[in-house]
Amino acid sequence: MKKTLVIIPTYNEIENISSICNAVLLLNDDIHLLVVDDNSPDGTANEVKQIQKNFDNRLHLEIRKNKAGLGTAYIHGFKWALKREYDFIFEMDADFSHNPADLPILYEACATHGADLAIGSRYVKGVNVVNWPMSRILLSYFASKYVRFITGMDIHDTTAGFKCYKSSLLRKINLDKIKFVGYAFQIELKFKAYLLKAKIVEIPVIFTDRSKGESKMSKGIISEAIIGVIAMKIKSVLGKLEI
Repeated sequence: MKKTLVIIPTYNEIENISSICNAVLLLNDDIHLLVVDDNSPDGTANEVKQIQKNFDNRLHLEIRKNKAGLGTAYIHGFKWALKREYDFIFEMDADFSHNPADLPILYEACATHGADLAIGSRYVKGVNVVNWPMSRILLSYFASKYVRFITGMDIHDTTAGFKCYKSSLLRKINLDKIKFVGYAFQIELKFKAYLLKAKIVEIPVIFTDRSKGESKMSKGIISEAIIGVIAMKIKSVLGKLEI
């Protein structure tokens, strides 16, 4: 897994951060990990600093001044990664909802099988979600169906946040023109990759809800996705969507 960086955004993940850093970095000696922390008041960043001593410059930390949203955290991480010439760049949550053991599978899809974007998909083969209440499963599942219908993307899990990008794809996207800051960011990146005719593949994974810490989902994030997707599609039809 040469020239590979996993990006994990954090805000108050003190209960998970040590375990997830170890799980990712012990998986393969070639993997590097970047934690983008939004100045967590619970001391998440300080815990990362302690763990850094064990991993010989493979664990990196960027601390932002304020809680500024998932999308901007990933954009910060993407720019950091591209500046340092990483070839494969992952998005991953801190709470073990994404299984670190699946990282090599997504990597192989890009590194060996030619994908520009590999998505760890909950819905490409049925519904592979563990420990979510039925109401949230239905919300997530039908949100993905809604986005697929509006955008025309041939992607089953349009809101997935477990992904591997080739750096060559990210370099084609103007990261300063990404509009969404919440979970709709995940949709916007996929849609722009789709418009660029990138090779996108979905790899079935099992998504397990967090057992520690609190979810960052909110009504504002959901409304951003519902309204924003329509606006984004209209702009693309009118030729006004900046990629």
